[in-house]
Amino acid sequence: MARDSLFGETIHWSGRPKVVSLPPTARLIAMVATILSVVTVLFSIGVRTALRTDVSGMLFFAAWCATLGFAAWRGPLLWRSDVEYLVTDKQVIWRRGPIRRSIARDAISYARIRWNPRVPGVGDLVLVRAVPTGALRRTLHLTLSDVVGPDRLWAIVRGVTASAPLGDGDRPLAQRLDAGERVLWTGTPQASRWTLRRVATASIAMGVALSAVRVVTHAVALSNLARTLPALTTGLLAAGVLLTTLLLAAVAVGVAYAAFVRPSRLARATRYLVTDRRVLIRRGHEELSVDRGRIADVIASPIHARVGDRNAPSSGSCLTDVFLVLDGPQARAFSSSGAFGESDGDKLVPVLSAIEDAETVGMILRAKPGVESLPRAA
Repeated sequence: MARDSLFGETIHWSGRPKVVSLPPTARLIAMVATILSVVTVLFSIGVRTALRTDVSGMLFFAAWCATLGFAAWRGPLLWRSDVEYLVTDKQVIWRRGPIRRSIARDAISYARIRWNPRVPGVGDLVLVRAVPTGALRRTLHLTLSDVVGPDRLWAIVRGVTASAPLGDGDRPLAQRLDAGERVLWTGTPQASRWTLRRVATASIAMGVALSAVRVVTHAVALSNLARTLPALTTGLLAAGVLLTTLLLAAVAVGVAYAAFVRPSRLARATRYLVTDRRVLIRRGHEELSVDRGRIADVIASPIHARVGDRNAPSSGSCLTDVFLVLDGPQARAFSSSGAFGESDGDKLVPVLSAIEDAETVGMILRAKPGVESLPRAA
């Protein structure tokens, strides 16, 4: 086998991205920046024609938006096209030319997998190391983007023999377990709570919607003035107002969806599995896997489902969040698992949210991995 030039370790696996995909954030930035550029150009032409004033500042802003949109569209593709991934005896390495990042295999706390819905069998493998909370809190992760069979690669990183069903993201998690691995408990979240982040998102949606209404109101108020302008100028201004309104409306709808609809849909698409070796979470095209040997403790936090929640078994029922306190080399981490109430956005974290039989889960997880604490707990 080949050896890595820096660490001198044997390379057990190497690969590159199967496809080069554009991250959703970059795609959104490219679309918004392009629309802003077009709107600015339309308004600059209209202002120049009607008022005969200098519009160089507006054109500079339009050029800046266009450059930003092009960079967001092509930059990530060019950057990812020459990336290489390596798995050695002790390291997982991300390498692009002279640039290199690595994470020790024994320091990995858990892994997230994001399957590519457009390319079967391809996805991102995100390796996360738990870090302490407080002043030392930081994010340590390594992303291997667009690899073939990310769950199979995760098995290689963990040092276990990859089973045949791995590599197919359409298969349920229960069909892609390690050889001899058994499911002890399964469950789903019974509610989607209104967190502070979700309330803030809903407020932003309302603010953006009011901005769209305000744009339309001002456009109607200026319609009489527009009649005195040339037809071409009026058409350009109307097109700019229309694009601005559509952009604001689209943003308002998207943010409102993220606040009111998406959390409930994600809750219905989430499934938890506790096996004799791991804790697994599946949510749509995302998965999380953490070895039970990394779990130092379990913290149960009772919650109350929101009255009228469609996912709750009964109105006002008492549910429980189960936080997994992760242990690792020189770090027992609470922050990355949310034990102190921190949030990692929409990313999957080692938390079993809004479950009913938290006592059973706690008994299983506090037992040693490979030991069945309850007979027939599944």
